[in-house]
Amino acid sequence: MSIDTESRRRRSTTDGQDSPWDRDPQGGHLHRPLCDRLCVASLHSELRDACTPSPSPSLLPGPGVYTPKRPSTHTQLSAHASDDVWEDATNKTTIRAENEVEANKLANNYRFGFRKWKSHVTERPFEDRSDVVKELYSELNIIKPHTGHLITCGNVMYVLLFGWWVSLIYLLVSILMFITIIGVPYGKMCWKLSWYFLWPFGKSIQELGGGVGRCCGRFPHCEAIPEDVEDNEDASPILLPSPTEEPIPDLLQGPLQHKPYWHRVSTYVWLLLGYPLLAVVHFLACLLSWLLVFTIPVAKMNARTLASILLMPPENLSISTCSRRKPQGCETRALLCCYHAVNWYYYKYTVDGINVFAVNLLPLVIVSLVIGYVDKGNQFASSEVKFATAVGSIIPLSYYIGMGIASISAQSNFAVGAVVNATFGSITEMTFYITALLRGHRAGNACLQEIVKSALTGTLLGCILFIPGICMIIGGLRHREQRFNSRSAGVSSALLFISVGGVFAPTLFSKAYGNLVCDNCTNSTGGNATSNTSGPFVCRNCHYDLSENNYTLFHSHIEPLVYTVSFLLPVAYIIGLIFTLKTHSHIYDIHVGEGQVAGHHGAVVHWSRWRALAILIIATLLMSACADVTTEHIQPILSQPNISQYFIGVTVLAMVPEIPEIVNGIQFALQNNISLSLEVGSCIAVQVCMLQIPLLVLFNAFYDVGFVLIFCDLHLWASIFSVVLVNYIFMDGKSDYFQGTALVVVYLILLASYFFAPSPAGC
Repeated sequence: MSIDTESRRRRSTTDGQDSPWDRDPQGGHLHRPLCDRLCVASLHSELRDACTPSPSPSLLPGPGVYTPKRPSTHTQLSAHASDDVWEDATNKTTIRAENEVEANKLANNYRFGFRKWKSHVTERPFEDRSDVVKELYSELNIIKPHTGHLITCGNVMYVLLFGWWVSLIYLLVSILMFITIIGVPYGKMCWKLSWYFLWPFGKSIQELGGGVGRCCGRFPHCEAIPEDVEDNEDASPILLPSPTEEPIPDLLQGPLQHKPYWHRVSTYVWLLLGYPLLAVVHFLACLLSWLLVFTIPVAKMNARTLASILLMPPENLSISTCSRRKPQGCETRALLCCYHAVNWYYYKYTVDGINVFAVNLLPLVIVSLVIGYVDKGNQFASSEVKFATAVGSIIPLSYYIGMGIASISAQSNFAVGAVVNATFGSITEMTFYITALLRGHRAGNACLQEIVKSALTGTLLGCILFIPGICMIIGGLRHREQRFNSRSAGVSSALLFISVGGVFAPTLFSKAYGNLVCDNCTNSTGGNATSNTSGPFVCRNCHYDLSENNYTLFHSHIEPLVYTVSFLLPVAYIIGLIFTLKTHSHIYDIHVGEGQVAGHHGAVVHWSRWRALAILIIATLLMSACADVTTEHIQPILSQPNISQYFIGVTVLAMVPEIPEIVNGIQFALQNNISLSLEVGSCIAVQVCMLQIPLLVLFNAFYDVGFVLIFCDLHLWASIFSVVLVNYIFMDGKSDYFQGTALVVVYLILLASYFFAPSPAGC
């Protein structure tokens, strides 16, 4: 009889066969318990999905869905390339994307004058994402097979950062609930959760449901057998009666019958004494782990515990290992199962199309504005803290502005995209420059004008040297040698020569015809220059006189030259647009791959055009306020005796707004698309010289803030040398990490020169 029983159990778990209680002798199906019907239905559903053949091409979606054509053997990229495929031949670039909106965005990346943007502006089908990305968005209520080690550096870090104090507070709450007597069930629950949150990896919290589930909760080691077994004469009893013939108690009655959750006194004791404290704990742990980004799984675990697990009846919760097979007949539902606390790929995580880092930095904008405009007396935060928070808040605002520009351009025609890029493409930098010039003019502080010039030069140097250099290094480490379109790079190099030559033409003119004025001149004997005119003199603070004392040179010669250059540079920019986008567009020769048709049916954009425009306007206003806070509290930073004001301008104020562009360039380089990485820096550098500086001159012409387009010698020679060097690097159309290292080293040498340079006049 025991042999029959054992064979029946084996038959019940055999794959591909119906259980004996699934069929009656006539072939019909017997009535089964709810938990069995759910389990079998789920199993049959999974088998049906796995065995169902893929639909034929005729059943696939129509023109609304973009199906990339399989590239040929000689153009097929490696497995680690992204879904957006570029084929960079000598003069041909083929774009493949999921829909027309993404295709427009990718085409705009190759157009001169358009902002380069890597992130998607439409929602990507989840089934098309890689397994790594799917894991980022998976919930923790699914028990998955796991074969790796649970003792990892990330899990140990969880214990040190979160586990010990969360477990300790659960232990204290457990003691508190035991003291109340009424809350003993919740005290037991907190005791179990205390051990769980100390090391939750490989364990699962499950909800028990139904009578059989509660039976399994009370007797976790029993193996419940479904009631509706095959009723025939040969069937043997599964559970033999005891020798004493004692009746089996009805496990579904008696103590297992509980009052409804909201009709218990213990529920309200728990909600008043235990739950609020644990809610604060889980909220803090969730917030901290979310801000750390790479520990987002911990944030998901705490959020799920706070919103679901702690609000459930304690008798419905069961904690077991994730690898333990659920006994047959137990109706349970997984609530929480976690294997790892850290995932290094969470830098790819997005919220509504926005990268998680930009989302986390957005509250910094509110903090900087509150402490900047409310705490006028620096009682709660110093000027240094206000300056740091205001500069840091520029990073997410720059990202939102870039996302808005890319979204509008991808959903609009060429003309609208060109206007949006021309108006909002430089709004981040222009907001800071104009705010600084206005504040410096009102305060009579000539130092802020020099800071603006340093920031302009720093942006130029960073985009010419650092951005291409760091992209070449990172891309070269992953790809041995990268190629780019030398003709398009030649157009950018020519525009850079024109830009730098035009911007620094007034400076060269003033040095050729200006009067050199020096202060604090002394001779070798220590006498004053006015009292002793013999012997060599040592002079300091020498500069060319461009003030009212030299009216003829400045107003009659230099100022007209500045206005002429400011008119010619935008004209050259427009000619460059016409050349690259109309008359000689074959230089880029952008083609949309086969399968791309007109319209973007089925494409779900993250931001519509009106939403993107509203975000652009709001981000611009917030950027203006943050720039005002930055310039208001920059003076203590400039007063540091060991740091040159030049260095602050060319590093912090110049490169912080360009961090999103640096990230985009690096992502392009990792995908073996070094052409766009180089265009990122060149496009910004050309816009600085041909758009931003002429706009500042125009602003100064209507509202005189004292801005003079005359740069110091260090700015002049550093910019000219950088343009010559990068033009030499771009000649052969190839790049590797050595060339990138050369550019970055030169950039660091120039930064060292600025660091040790004396402060400019007026600072």
